[in-house]
Amino acid sequence: MVVSFNTEVLNGLCSDDQLELLDAVDQLRLQGIDHYISLPQIIVCGDQSSGKSSVLEAISGVPFPVKSNLCTRFPTELILRRSSRADVTVSIIPHKYLDRAGKEALSSFREKLGGFEGLPELIESAKMAMGISMQGKGFSKDLLRIEISGPHHPHLTIVDLPGLIHSETKQQSALDVELVRDVVQTYMKQPRSIILAVVSAKNDIGNQMVLRLARSIDPTGGRTMGVITKPDTLVEGSNSQADFVSLAKNKEVEFDLGWHVLKNLDSDKVQGSSLLHRRNQEEEAFFSEGVWSRLSSSMLGVKTLRTRLSEILLRQIATELPSLIKEIDDKLENCTDLLSQLGEPRATEREQRLFLARIAEKFQYLIHDVRNGTYTDPFFEGAETERGYEQRLRAVIQQLNRDFASNMLQSGHARRIVSTVAANQSNAVARDQFVGEVQELMRRTRGRELPGRFNSLIVTDLFVKQSQPWREIVIGHVDCCWAAAKQSLELAISSFAEGAIGTNLLQMVIVPALDSLKKEVDLKASDLIDSQARCHPVTYNEQYLEAVHRVNDQRRREFYTKTVQSVFGDVSSNTSRYGHSNSYVTESQINSLLDKLSQRREPDDERRAASEAVDCMEAYYSVALKRIVDDVAIEVIERKLMAALSEIFSPIVVLEMPDDLVSAIAGESQESRTKRARLANQVEILIKGSETCKRFAGRRLVGQSNISLEPPGSHHYIAPVPPAQDNGNDVQDATAVASDDSATVSLERPPEDNFPTKKMAKKQRKKEKKRAISSPAAEIVVEEIEVQTIDHYGMDQTEDAF
Repeated sequence: MVVSFNTEVLNGLCSDDQLELLDAVDQLRLQGIDHYISLPQIIVCGDQSSGKSSVLEAISGVPFPVKSNLCTRFPTELILRRSSRADVTVSIIPHKYLDRAGKEALSSFREKLGGFEGLPELIESAKMAMGISMQGKGFSKDLLRIEISGPHHPHLTIVDLPGLIHSETKQQSALDVELVRDVVQTYMKQPRSIILAVVSAKNDIGNQMVLRLARSIDPTGGRTMGVITKPDTLVEGSNSQADFVSLAKNKEVEFDLGWHVLKNLDSDKVQGSSLLHRRNQEEEAFFSEGVWSRLSSSMLGVKTLRTRLSEILLRQIATELPSLIKEIDDKLENCTDLLSQLGEPRATEREQRLFLARIAEKFQYLIHDVRNGTYTDPFFEGAETERGYEQRLRAVIQQLNRDFASNMLQSGHARRIVSTVAANQSNAVARDQFVGEVQELMRRTRGRELPGRFNSLIVTDLFVKQSQPWREIVIGHVDCCWAAAKQSLELAISSFAEGAIGTNLLQMVIVPALDSLKKEVDLKASDLIDSQARCHPVTYNEQYLEAVHRVNDQRRREFYTKTVQSVFGDVSSNTSRYGHSNSYVTESQINSLLDKLSQRREPDDERRAASEAVDCMEAYYSVALKRIVDDVAIEVIERKLMAALSEIFSPIVVLEMPDDLVSAIAGESQESRTKRARLANQVEILIKGSETCKRFAGRRLVGQSNISLEPPGSHHYIAPVPPAQDNGNDVQDATAVASDDSATVSLERPPEDNFPTKKMAKKQRKKEKKRAISSPAAEIVVEEIEVQTIDHYGMDQTEDAF
């Protein structure tokens, strides 16, 4: 047996475009966008045993198992849609924080029914799938989705929440109390939720937990509507009845959406759904007499409640749609940015290798600029900053080479040979002393050379000792250049590959390649040092002979100067050694000068040879010093270090990498893959949501009332209508006056005296049409003017169609 609906008042409730809008919001929720963005919705909440399930049953006409309290163990989304075919679909939407396996298991739960006889059993199966049982958990955050369609259904979507528990019992633990409160508060706090607060007339108003939560979360009551159930349990004329009537009049607890009163069937007396068709008759009879009859009919009974809820939901969607679109777009932009930060997907080996090849290509171009000193790429920061200077490797190398040359000139020699040693010269030695040391060395290393001559090998020995600091200085310079290159490469890599990718590239490719390159550079530097300091002095540079002659000339000059001064005294002061002025030169002085000049400069031939050896060593050292400085800069730093930098990481290197290394560098971690999948899914959902919402942007819904989907402030916008106000014994509801026959809703109109006659209105409308014809959006403007004018004047919408 298929149970049918008793919904004779629902014909014409929503137009097709309004239905499309409601379906679009449901589609957003089904897509999962409500995990990230609050959606317009009506949520039903109240204390346990407040009659929530009966309210849901009355609105939908579906016989829910109210006695077993099955539907209140978890949030239940009830979707009512009108269609030519009646069916029921039950599914579970897992909570967003459920693990992947749990989500897959619950998402697979989906059942269809041709009627409602099997609905209680299907709900029981869903409850078991969620793990709710006497031995297991008592409540769940997972959502039960019930989609009901049929020829007599209203277009409405409502979320029913578990009833609030006042205290723990044997069947309901303290954890259950907190879980239910958390679920209800989570839904209430969503800024686009319309709160339908159900209170039972059986309990005192002050004891209704739902009212306290609603007032704390929605202090102004701007999005809350109250529903009073079980008014038939109140004693006629009692204070309690007066309190609830005052509550219904919006005097005790004020809500902008007002209050509504329902008299539901007694679940203890009604078996099944056979008496559902009698419900409306009994409710109308109850509200037709007594104190309740003095309230506005628009706030009594389930017929007008359906209309009010449908209108409220449509208005909430229309009002929130512009901000919803903006929030979706903002969230989409943020998710897209986060997804782009993860880079391209790298699940397969091919994707990983291609990803690295692209980085390598960019790296090569940048290193080419770094090496050539072309600093136009956005990579280069300001040169005045430390980071910007480190990025400019060519500038750093140039300065290091200059410092190296200066250091070699100042500190490259083991001993500084001077005529007279100053007090502050630690490594200085007087020439006479140094010549004496060389003379002793020659004596100990004498070969077959003739007396008064020196062996050329002595020059080698002297040069090797004198150039001992070279190795340390050269290696130190190479280390500095290598460190500068490493720092520059690290900065370059980090600009292309941040996070784990950059770290992996540095640790697995760049640093090992630089370490290997460092060995080659050090070897080249050592070879150069050995070729200079370890080999027999070899040079064909004329500067060597020039240096030797220069030293000899200097030595002769020093000898002649001393000789002349010994004969004539201090020539610069023109005073002889005898203290009188020398205005002329005597013959004896000339003879004395000739005798001294003709004598041997060195009384000892061996000392003279040692002095010549020192002169040769100093001349060769000067030539070799310039040569080693240039060779290190060119052969080591340029040809070995700088030239190899761009080949450290290139597309060819990537192509030749083994698969395991490619995967280790570019493979995504499980965390990254999970994050990418989550963001990609979120982006997909948000894109669909944005497209769904934007289909309605700027449209005007025509049906029981004209609802604009433009933001407030636009001339398209129709502001929400205020709630019902108490007007004495007979309250006229300004929000919506519902007709049981057509279920249409008329909005409050402006005073008639502002618009004297229909004839004048018709003339005014024609003038507006003529002005609008010249506009590019003429049809839209004319339609809107016509609709607004009809609304203001109360005319028939079929009159004077344009």
